[in-house]
Amino acid sequence: MTTVRDNPDGRPSTTLRSPTEIATRSRRGAKPGQTRARRRSLAAQLSAPARQFLSTEAGGAVLLLAATVAALGWANSPWSDSYQALWHAEASLSLANWELSMDLGHWVNDGLMALFFFVIGLEVRREFSVGELTNRRRAAIPVAAALGGLTLPALLYLLIAPGGDAVIGWGVVIGTDTAFMLGALAVVGPTFATQLRIFLLTLTVIDDIVAVSVIGLFYSDALDTTALAVVLLLGVLMALLSRFGVWRAAPYVIVGLALWLATVQAGLHASIAGMVGGLLVAAHPPVREAVEGAATRFRAFRQSPDVEVGRSAHQGLVRAVAVNERLQATLHPWASYVIVPLFALANAGVDLRDGVLAEALTSRITWAVVVALVAGKLLGVGLTSLAAVRARLGRLPVGVGFGHVFGGAALSGIGFTVSLLIAGLAFDDPTLRDQAVVGVLLAALLATAVGWMVFRAAAVFRGQIDADLPRFLDRPVDPHRDHIRGPADAPLTLVEYGDFECPFCARVTGVTNELRERFADDLRYVFRHLPLVDVHPYAELAARAAVAAQAQGRFWPMHDLLFAHQDELEFEDIVGYASQLGLDVEMFLRDLDAEATAARVRADVASAEASGARGTPTIFIGNARHTGPHDTETLARALADARNP
Repeated sequence: MTTVRDNPDGRPSTTLRSPTEIATRSRRGAKPGQTRARRRSLAAQLSAPARQFLSTEAGGAVLLLAATVAALGWANSPWSDSYQALWHAEASLSLANWELSMDLGHWVNDGLMALFFFVIGLEVRREFSVGELTNRRRAAIPVAAALGGLTLPALLYLLIAPGGDAVIGWGVVIGTDTAFMLGALAVVGPTFATQLRIFLLTLTVIDDIVAVSVIGLFYSDALDTTALAVVLLLGVLMALLSRFGVWRAAPYVIVGLALWLATVQAGLHASIAGMVGGLLVAAHPPVREAVEGAATRFRAFRQSPDVEVGRSAHQGLVRAVAVNERLQATLHPWASYVIVPLFALANAGVDLRDGVLAEALTSRITWAVVVALVAGKLLGVGLTSLAAVRARLGRLPVGVGFGHVFGGAALSGIGFTVSLLIAGLAFDDPTLRDQAVVGVLLAALLATAVGWMVFRAAAVFRGQIDADLPRFLDRPVDPHRDHIRGPADAPLTLVEYGDFECPFCARVTGVTNELRERFADDLRYVFRHLPLVDVHPYAELAARAAVAAQAQGRFWPMHDLLFAHQDELEFEDIVGYASQLGLDVEMFLRDLDAEATAARVRADVASAEASGARGTPTIFIGNARHTGPHDTETLARALADARNP
């Protein structure tokens, strides 16, 4: 999927240049402003990795909560001794004269959690490479909010906590648990909150980077310089694997494991190895040549299904997807469904009997953690977002109001995973550690309750019900204006907002041809223009060419020809296509450069924006935006559902 690069005010870039200007620039060899196609997480066009991420996080939150309850129940049961004995049991790995021995609690916190942070590092790298953080204006507000949500809680903790050993615990209040936050948002947030999720996920990316940096700087042991040098060399090796495009996952896994071992030996916390390793695995959007190569190999296998051809087809499919996304798809479910619940089971089991709970509820450490996480995150994230918008550093995502931001800010006070990890690192005294853990658990409950109240208040007093892009077609299909294939009065309608230079649109065009054959006169296919001028340099020229051809009744032949020659859309090519179709070339050129033609394209772009389209292809079934894949079978089911609601 190709996505739009927005203007500073958050709207899709719709500036249309004259064909003469484009032709002049192409002859000189200069390219218009261009960015790489990006697969960002956008409402109703969420990429497959983003949908997988959100669904996995939401499911993991349920297991995380269950593990927390189980840990508390076990630690406060007659079998509490077995709970302590389990996590203090020694487990060793040995090879020849080498041995690594830790108790099970440390294997979880220093071993499995390194894998958890490796997954976070992969997600962070993807966001910086092809996600929300590639656009500085769009990222400015969540980045500022994250920094405010880190600073104010730490200051509040230091203000409230007693001195002495308690001071070092300020790191407990800086983290946000993504899984719990998204789970709570699904329960107490708006019904449709995709845009708010994007804002909060961008915020937690910065949160995670800072939290791991704090662990490395303030909560690691004395450093072994020799092992640290090995860490640096392994980091360089990991970067070189990405730099030279190594597409197999195994080398990254082997180097990552070695990086973890060297980091532990160096005295750094294992989370550093995980985050750094993930950050060094490159992410990139699908490369058209690789995708087409995979399709060619798959067709070859279909024609000749033997082992070697099958192996070649498999390799082609694997190489078409960035190793970063493949590792995320493999490891993220393990992190959410296994590692994080195990971490909660190992760390949330505080024995609250014999006056421990009463003592914790009167402890300044407990309430410093609670106030810092609940009030500090709410005010730090919320007020910083408000100030950044007022200072015009950027804009909130479309569909997100300040009521939503303050509700999400309250939920970011659910620190949990990172908070429990830092509590275990910060406090050697079990009593202080237990008080901090009680504070983290109380804060999670209170932050969820406060978030619910803020969301309800925003809905009642400000009408901020949904935090999502528009989901319905803004301008109804007009047979006298729109480009329609099929009977104008057909009972089923499929609308595509497309870009002639977008390879994914070309594939959807093939899909719609199959759908028209299947549904015959029951389906009308409508094509609307959404040229992404900051992504594809010749898309607007191609859109104008199609409109100019429409003036001579040849829109669809030009439409098909443009998609058949996506790599040849310069001015001279366009003129050649007009001649090939038998158009009056002189008339075509006048219409190509006419303001009415540009206005026709701009009207479609405005309609796309008002309909919530932020990328190509965007599909509407009837007047409702289609979510998910746009292959033939999926769209056929959606059309059948529309016919038989």
